[in-house]
Amino acid sequence: MPRHATSSHGLGPAARTAIQLRPGATGQAGPRPGNPHHVAAVAGWVALVAMAVTQVASSRAGHLEILVTLIVAALAMASVSFTGVSWGWPRAVCAAAAAFALGLAAEWAGTRTGFPFGAYRYTGLLRPAAASVPLVIPLAWAAMGLPGYAVGATVARTRAGRIAAGAVALTAWDLFLDPQMIRNGFWRWAHPGPYQGVPLSNFAGWLLVSAALMAVFDGLLRSQTRQITPPHPGLLATYTVMAVMETVGFAVIFPHGRAIALAGALGMGIPAALAWARRARSQPEERGAHE
Repeated sequence: MPRHATSSHGLGPAARTAIQLRPGATGQAGPRPGNPHHVAAVAGWVALVAMAVTQVASSRAGHLEILVTLIVAALAMASVSFTGVSWGWPRAVCAAAAAFALGLAAEWAGTRTGFPFGAYRYTGLLRPAAASVPLVIPLAWAAMGLPGYAVGATVARTRAGRIAAGAVALTAWDLFLDPQMIRNGFWRWAHPGPYQGVPLSNFAGWLLVSAALMAVFDGLLRSQTRQITPPHPGLLATYTVMAVMETVGFAVIFPHGRAIALAGALGMGIPAALAWARRARSQPEERGAHE
């Protein structure tokens, strides 16, 4: 062997150790930390499945107030997790906290003044509460507000379009929510209205609060270049799963619920279908950005 060609056996202990510790030198991969985005995505999917299972169980179980809280908590965990993958955990947590605060303020004002939803009151079945507003209610604004914003951000490209589409998508959820909560005795309207006992002022109030919420989300989740990162598909899946489960629930389980099932299926189904269609037309690299 020529003098200039040496093997690692001829090197000193320190040099041999350095070669052994270099993953590329020996083909060893070395330990790699877990991908936080992957962990967050898995947590989101697990929470979404847990929400669906709990919602199915709630159709035949007692103590609905406890199950409603568990459903909303799982929904919130799924939404925040998927939002964290798309826009980062600091922004996801800030967005959820802002939605909780805005929802609490709107519900507090609504129960005392009748603005913006109309005159109503909570019956005290949902606990815990702050200033007579059950805390699960503002949590629900955050839990479904984020998927609603994802629908708007997928369908529209302008700020006004995202706010409008997201507000409509979130308000459509109340086509299911309010009749169900009234049947369960969680709140009462002072002056029942034409839609399953719900006054039309309620939906006007939902549009107003939802638009304000979408504007907050848009301000928090935009990048410094004012661009919107495509939402994680889990957020669209969360919105779609809720729409499908509510539709099936009212059509099959709840007595005289087919009219609600039809209204809610159209209200939530159209924004969901538009969002999935727009996503399917987007570039492949955008669809795979969060995989």
